[in-house]
Amino acid sequence: MVTPNVTDVPADPNNKHDAYFRTVMQRPANAASELRTVLPKSLAELVNWEKLELQSTSFISTELGTRYGDLLFRTRLNDHDAYICLLIEHQSSNDRLMALRILEYMVHVWNHHLDQKPRPKTLPAVIPLVVHSTPTGRTWTAPRDIIDLIDLDPTTLAAAGPYLPRLRYLLDDLNRIDTARLLTRDLTPEALFTLFLIKTAPANKHVTIDLQHSRDLIEKILEGPDGPRDFSVALTYIMRVGDTDPAEIEAFVDEFGPRAKEAYVTTAERLEARGEARGEARGEARGEARGRAETLLDLLTLKFGPLPEGVVATVRAGDAEQLRGWTADVLTAQHLDQIFG
Repeated sequence: MVTPNVTDVPADPNNKHDAYFRTVMQRPANAASELRTVLPKSLAELVNWEKLELQSTSFISTELGTRYGDLLFRTRLNDHDAYICLLIEHQSSNDRLMALRILEYMVHVWNHHLDQKPRPKTLPAVIPLVVHSTPTGRTWTAPRDIIDLIDLDPTTLAAAGPYLPRLRYLLDDLNRIDTARLLTRDLTPEALFTLFLIKTAPANKHVTIDLQHSRDLIEKILEGPDGPRDFSVALTYIMRVGDTDPAEIEAFVDEFGPRAKEAYVTTAERLEARGEARGEARGEARGEARGRAETLLDLLTLKFGPLPEGVVATVRAGDAEQLRGWTADVLTAQHLDQIFG
């Protein structure tokens, strides 16, 4: 069993959304509340939630481990060994090959399981759940079954179907759920606040307006035994991905009393120290992003011809993460809509 450490979001994660998600959801109680909500009821009733144990994913390939924020839990499914993996997908565009990525992930899990078992005769179930959200509001449209990725006409597919793999992953598309409905979910306060912030905080210039809807959640988090620390993790995410004036956030936090104030001061001091150390690097990163944007525009023009003004504006406004995703999509896209649609 892996002992979670939730004292802080990692200082310099590859992806701030993944890091925040993992920090909170690595607690089995938080993950279990999300899984109980999304898994079909008939399946959720068979999971031994008391046996849910966080597993190391050091055996997962570097490519998979760095692109997707992943959490792997071991449990019992109707008294059989089983694994459940949670993956957070916050890319600017859908990964059409997600079903293949998940199959690769599952094979890694199975091979690792086999390495731990002498002469095994069976494989454990591995149940994947993808949690999706982007600040653009784009809903998930990628195929959810690997059979849909295989390039065959319907007649041939019907004939070859029994000999082809099938894999359908579970999806929690936060962009298809309005905020009010999301807040009615029966999750732990920490898990629910995490999903709420992943949906509302990125690039938000006035996040405190949205935070008014989560006052009860904030109070419950602050009442917990590690309240200031847990709230500090959330504030770190808010202040790193949003565009709200820190003074506005501080004024909002002050309304919740001294424990909230303690969390804000701790967070602000830590981020200020990191900002001083990385100020020059941030300037270099902005310059690099502008260069990436112009390179991407050149590639798009070469492949698709003159670009609509809206596409040009979108690319030039994109951050480094978005630009990487769009550039990767150019290789396989047949139409601009497949990249920005």
